[in-house]
Amino acid sequence: MPKLKTNRAAAKRFKKTGTGKIMRARANKSHILTKKGSDRKRRLRQSTLVDAINVRALRRMMPYL
Repeated sequence: MPKLKTNRAAAKRFKKTGTGKIMRARANKSHILTKKGSDRKRRLRQSTLVDAINVRALRRMMPYL
């Protein structure tokens, strides 16, 4: 069986934890930041888990991650 290709766009956006969960960065942190409060911007810096509904698709995109 041939090797499976990794989707490079997805591989640059998601990281796997030691327990196998997939982490992602939060949205709304690139521009129009003046109207967002400092508490909100601080929360947006933290990464979060990918929803369970999307994990299956991501595992197919990144078989070796």
